[in-house]
Amino acid sequence: MKHPHFADAAYLLDGFEHVETFPEFQARLKLGRPLNVKLGIDPTSPDLHLGFMVVLNQLQRFAEAGHAVTLIIGDFTAKIGDPSGKNETRPQLSDDEIEANMRTYREQAAKVLDMERIAVRYNSEWLAPLATADFIKLAAKVSVAQMLERNDFRQRYEGGEAISLHEFLYPIAMAYDSVMVESDVELGGVDQLFNLLMGRHYQREHGQAPQICAMVPLLVGLDGHKKMSKSLGNYVGVTEDAQTQFGKLMSIGDELMPVYARYAAFRSKAACDALAAELRAGANPMDVKKQIAQDVVARYHGLDGARAAREYFERTVQRKEIPTERIAELGRGDCAKVAEVLVKAGFAESKRAAERLISGNGVKVDGIVVTDPKAPWTATGPAVLAVGSRKFVRITP
Repeated sequence: MKHPHFADAAYLLDGFEHVETFPEFQARLKLGRPLNVKLGIDPTSPDLHLGFMVVLNQLQRFAEAGHAVTLIIGDFTAKIGDPSGKNETRPQLSDDEIEANMRTYREQAAKVLDMERIAVRYNSEWLAPLATADFIKLAAKVSVAQMLERNDFRQRYEGGEAISLHEFLYPIAMAYDSVMVESDVELGGVDQLFNLLMGRHYQREHGQAPQICAMVPLLVGLDGHKKMSKSLGNYVGVTEDAQTQFGKLMSIGDELMPVYARYAAFRSKAACDALAAELRAGANPMDVKKQIAQDVVARYHGLDGARAAREYFERTVQRKEIPTERIAELGRGDCAKVAEVLVKAGFAESKRAAERLISGNGVKVDGIVVTDPKAPWTATGPAVLAVGSRKFVRITP
């Protein structure tokens, strides 16, 4: 018996920002067979963040509805480097870097994906065996003019900035992935549209029906302006502990709450519209934000972990209490000044940086603000050293 949403186009495409094209998708569903649905991710860093999970959640939707879903880990394409959204050539990763990054991808993706429903493949399976002549044949199917239709390539070309020839190989290689798995639907972020459209082009060249391209929006980072990115520091990491995740999520602007409810907590559009209406009607933004943060953290650390993180935030940030449990301990050793202890605890990278923290009134010892950057460590017994509202360590003699 088929899932009730197996052929429900509105349900399957809920949450996508752009679909190329909706009529084609409806026609493909009418074939009555499971669609081959593809998502490719390159192991360019060891950790995923919440921005990645937006599209993974959409992939899970197709899997739950009974379609044939394939997660392609781009161990080969990562060596080329995805130029999407870049104004300069991306550094190419070594085999060792790619291997190290891949080790954690499956485990992190499983936070959102039911891996028993998902086929995982590596595109080195079909790209690595290609001979030079094979790549030349693939490259012959696309023109330089077509490549320069891509915004970032065109901007760099018009601006006189270098474009390395190997960068043209990335969309070609990614398109060949679609050919090899005979993709009906490919998912991606809106910044990947050119790559996914290239897949349609190559499928036509190989006598296949062109895939439908379904694009999710890019999750805005904690700064409220740019897309979530580790390089920008505006991210929430999937592997970060519950307290860190919760604390970061509480830093988002109130205007982002419906966005994070939709694309990080994975609430329905109707629920997010209702939330926005509640906020306009005067609902307490702090209470709403804490519930969103708890919902997000629960997905990665379980409900108990999320509740504990919320209680920790309320106690240490809202009520400004010092936590009484789960505080790491560190021996003071021969550190004579508070600044030196801060460096030893890893709360500052240098003595000068530690002194700046103290000058900013961000350092406390047993709840008392330290105001003198040169202050000696005077506690004779165990004392709690705090930086800001979320960093604590118990210092022992």
